[in-house]
Amino acid sequence: MKKTISNIAIGILLLGSQLPAQSYIGAGNNQGITIAASDDNASAEKTLDGSGLDAPLMEASRFLSHAAMGYDAAEVERIASMGFEAWIDEQLNIAPNYLTPQMESIWEEIYGWNIDYYTREYQEQNPGAPITEEVLEDFDDEIFGPWAVDFHYAWWQNTILERDQLRQRMAYALSQILVISTQSSLQDDAVSFTGYYDILTQHAFGNYRDLLYDVTLSPSMGIYLSHYNNPREIPEENLHPDENYAREIMQLFSIGLYELNNDGTRKKDVDGNDIPTYRNDDIKELAKVFTGLGAGAVMENPWVDVPFFGMDVYLADKEATMVMYEPFHEPGEKILLGREIIPAGQSGMTDINQALDFLFNHDNVGPFLARQLIQRFVKSNPTPGYIDRVASAFNDNGSGERGDLKAVVIAILMDEEARSCEALQDDRNGILIEPMIRTTQIVKAFPLSCYMDSIHVVNGDTLDRIECTEKRYWLNGIDRRNAIRQSPLGAPSVFNFYLPDHQPVGEFAMRDMVAPEFKIHDSSTSINYINIMHATLFWNYLGSSWETEYKPQLGVLTMDTDALLPLVEEPEELYNYLDILFARGQLTDSTRAILREFVDEQPDWVDAQRRLRGVMMLLLISPDYTILK
Repeated sequence: MKKTISNIAIGILLLGSQLPAQSYIGAGNNQGITIAASDDNASAEKTLDGSGLDAPLMEASRFLSHAAMGYDAAEVERIASMGFEAWIDEQLNIAPNYLTPQMESIWEEIYGWNIDYYTREYQEQNPGAPITEEVLEDFDDEIFGPWAVDFHYAWWQNTILERDQLRQRMAYALSQILVISTQSSLQDDAVSFTGYYDILTQHAFGNYRDLLYDVTLSPSMGIYLSHYNNPREIPEENLHPDENYAREIMQLFSIGLYELNNDGTRKKDVDGNDIPTYRNDDIKELAKVFTGLGAGAVMENPWVDVPFFGMDVYLADKEATMVMYEPFHEPGEKILLGREIIPAGQSGMTDINQALDFLFNHDNVGPFLARQLIQRFVKSNPTPGYIDRVASAFNDNGSGERGDLKAVVIAILMDEEARSCEALQDDRNGILIEPMIRTTQIVKAFPLSCYMDSIHVVNGDTLDRIECTEKRYWLNGIDRRNAIRQSPLGAPSVFNFYLPDHQPVGEFAMRDMVAPEFKIHDSSTSINYINIMHATLFWNYLGSSWETEYKPQLGVLTMDTDALLPLVEEPEELYNYLDILFARGQLTDSTRAILREFVDEQPDWVDAQRRLRGVMMLLLISPDYTILK
């Protein structure tokens, strides 16, 4: 549908003298104006009343890129209609969806499949032999899990299907600040990860002080940062409190390395130097606080019924909060940062609560968290003003409460620096969308389907490639981590996948800008991402679980893009649709020219599906998609 400029110009020339000063095209002030279109099927009035403009959809898509794990075109239209504030209110009131129940349901299903598989295999090898209890016990010994991959299955199932998208995005952001990792000794126990992630999910809109408390007592964090079974000092046995958690709760979880102003800039001493927040002696003092914590419960086992301090981590119930074993807690006075005195004679948990209160109320926490959360949601280089506004929301939610993460996320998403068009013109504005968010956005953009290859054999029959009979939205996660060096809770260390201050060599560093995600964007991962897009779009392979050996009906997960096939005959409409959905209305003329050239050069024998997938791939590997402005 095209409206000629002359149509519009004539209407404006004839009626311009009658328009009030505040009227302009698209403002909706179209009373008494008649406009004609060159296409009889077009609705010319939409030019003046604004209803034909795509700007609201583009703004909605950009907002969802900041606020959700992913979305489709219908969600873009819905939020454009309801408004951002209403969507946030809706999200804040959706009940959280936890991973542990999902994982347990998945594992129960997988366990049954494994037993069925091994039983069939046994009967084929031993015709007529009964399946005795001893045989079943042998099968059970061969079935390993649930482990890290089952956490990934649950994470993907919830991320793709559940509606609490803002809570999931916040939990994912927090998981990159309060880090534990599947790349550790925890990987043999899925509950270590689902239970910990559920803490982040539970407190995503809660109070940061409560989150710090539950993270501190999490057995997963205790094992990962070694304050599980952390004993008091016994000099004659050369035992000293482990300093790991004491260091990281300050450096990474609360106050950071240097004293900060509320806008995130560093305070200076009289000589103009940065002021450290703590020194090595402060770590030693705080380490004394986090002693005496051990298992709160025991996993079912034939050896131990009651937990005790020093119990092996493999026997500990990872769902049960750690408890204090007073005889192993460091007694005596502790002095934090040279000014907070924890008196002698208190219980171990009183010491911990006083220390957490002290850290939580430190002036640094608001700006320290504000900057990192803005980086995870909106942009890599927030201005001091942006940080100050978000930190102020942390300091006081408007009702006198400090640490309200609900107020923080609203302040981040609704800030003028996140929402205004003016910010788009600032070349310091923007972020390289991290690989996992790119993946979830692509997965959620279209309905999912799956297929089974002819290589699968069920009950002795080779199956043709057909639609799956039992669709599951599971990706194993480990393949992605290996290819793009990112997966949920898959950081290589407690310092996450990248530091918030990472500066790529070149113009970023010269202009004193940071770009954390570029730490894992290199010659390997960038090519791997292109290969993943090619496999996704041309091989119809989005990903699969590792369970098809036991349940081939699961098949291979794919995207269903059939609804877009009619747009292939109208390429400009296709570009506009994908521009709104993926490029958030910022598809450049140069990228659009590349898409046109690709379509124009396709020979006649290339079918519509491959043309569509080719256009999608070129867009999804372009800066127009991967860089969020």
